[in-house]
Amino acid sequence: MGILDALLGRSKPVRPDLDQLFALPAAAVTLQAGADLVPTGLGSVCFASVEGGAFKQLQRDVRQLLDAGGERGGVPVEFGQDEYDYTWLVARHRPEGLGELVNDLHAVNTLLEENGFGPQLLCSLVGFRASAPAAGPGPDGDGGPDGDPGPEHGTGQDARPDAEPATEPATEPGDAADSRPLALVYLYKRGTFYPFAPQPGRQEKRDSAVELQIRGLLTDDLPIEPDLGRWFPVWGAPGL
Repeated sequence: MGILDALLGRSKPVRPDLDQLFALPAAAVTLQAGADLVPTGLGSVCFASVEGGAFKQLQRDVRQLLDAGGERGGVPVEFGQDEYDYTWLVARHRPEGLGELVNDLHAVNTLLEENGFGPQLLCSLVGFRASAPAAGPGPDGDGGPDGDPGPEHGTGQDARPDAEPATEPATEPGDAADSRPLALVYLYKRGTFYPFAPQPGRQEKRDSAVELQIRGLLTDDLPIEPDLGRWFPVWGAPGL
């Protein structure tokens, strides 16, 4: 930083620390112990769209990097674009393979960064779910279809990392974190995480009480974003 920058109180942007992603497996242990949540095996990276030949080359590079269709079988990565022109890359692993998933997310972020696409990177997320979700009582008192929460999530078409944040609780406190899906979202430009907990079956409603509960659980595991105004909703995000 130069003398003029110091005098004017300006500072150079801090380089994003992608290695923070490697803290996710330890955070997952805390989530399972404290909230009975386990990884889904799905994760995604969101970035502003890259057009034309550059995007096709990027797809080839990512698939080559992650050895698509190799020993894991099938297609481990998918690309999609939402209505806001953000691109989502989705990686799939076994739920118990969180370490491998994190390696993939780190590799993709690094590839984009090294190829000059760092300014387009927005966020990455890893999905979690209840380890043993309990169905609600049906007409006969037993768990069944009538008691299922029946979430209706989008497929990424309305995901928007820069949407207006919900700074106040949007709902009454939920009964428990383990009854709802959860994403841990990593903000690339901030180097911080925040929890996002959409309410199943309620369009664009988040459970702020659960999010604050998860924040408390993970304070010692992850650098949590202190500004609640930056806890942007990612409705229908792939991997959630």
